[in-house]
Amino acid sequence: MVPAIRLSRTGWLLRERRGNRAFCHFTKREWALVSRAMNAAYPSGRKALLRKLLVDFAIMAVIGVVLALIGPLGTFREPIGLRLIAWVLFCFIGYALYSPIDTLAQRLAPALDLPVSALRLAGVLLSSIPMAVVVWVLPRFPGNIDWPGADKAIEHYLYVVVIGGMITFITTLMSPPATEEAGASEAGAPTAAMRRKAQFLERLPPALGSDLIALEMEDHYVRAHTPLGSELILMRMRDAVAELGGIEGMQVHRSWWVARGAVEDVEREGRNVRLVLGNGITAPVSRAKVAVLKDAGWI
Repeated sequence: MVPAIRLSRTGWLLRERRGNRAFCHFTKREWALVSRAMNAAYPSGRKALLRKLLVDFAIMAVIGVVLALIGPLGTFREPIGLRLIAWVLFCFIGYALYSPIDTLAQRLAPALDLPVSALRLAGVLLSSIPMAVVVWVLPRFPGNIDWPGADKAIEHYLYVVVIGGMITFITTLMSPPATEEAGASEAGAPTAAMRRKAQFLERLPPALGSDLIALEMEDHYVRAHTPLGSELILMRMRDAVAELGGIEGMQVHRSWWVARGAVEDVEREGRNVRLVLGNGITAPVSRAKVAVLKDAGWI
C-alpha cells in the first residue's frame, strides 16, 4: 500500500472513532500526500504522450502506404514491397523533422513578432533540405550515389517540400489549438507572451508544463490541472485567480476556475451544467454563472 494512502486511511479511521464520520474531511497534509501518491501511481502525462505518438505513427504509416501506391519521385518503377518499406520509412523520418515545426513556430512568433504561418513555412523549407538529401541518398545506398544536376535537384526538392508541407499540416491539425496572430487571442487561446505574464504558472512543477486547464479548490489548497497531471498548491482560490493575468478564463463556480481554451463540451442534467475539459475533468457551473457563460459564448 502506498504510504500516503495508508496515512490518510488511518486519519479517516481515527475520525470515525470520534463519531465524526458523516462530516469527516481529509486534513491538508493527508490531501497533499494522497495527491502525490496518485500522481506517481498514474502518470497521465506519459500515457497522453504515448497515445499521441501511437496515433501520429499510425497516421504516418497510412500516408506512407498512400505514397507508396502513388509512387512519386520516380519510385513507381520499383516493386510495391520496396516502395512500401521506403515510403513508410521516409514518413517516419519526415515526422521527426517536420513535427517540431508547429511548436517551435508558436514559441518563436511572439519573440520575433512574426506570424506563426510564416514561421511554419520557413520551417518546412528548411527541414525539406535534409529530407530531400535523405530521400535521394537512401534508395541508392550503399552503392555509388549519382548526385543530380541543378534542375533535377530543384525539382526533387520541391516535391519533398510538398510532401513535407502535407506532413506539417497534418501534425498541426492534430496539435492542441494554439494562438497565432493577435486575432487568435480574441478567439480564446492565450498567446505565449500572455502566458509568461501569469505569475501562477511559476508555481507549477516543471513536470506539469504550463498549459493550465483548470483550478479546483480543495480545502485550503488549489489543485492545478494541466494535460500532464495535477498538483496541490497551498493558496486561496481568489489569490490564485489574481495571478492568472493574461490567461483567458473564468471562475465558473466557487471552487472552480476554467481556462476557456480547455472547454471541450458541455453537459446538462436538468438545471445543472458542467463543463467537460481535457483529461476527463468536469467542472460544475454555478447557476449564477450560466447566463454569464452564455453571454460570453462559452455555452
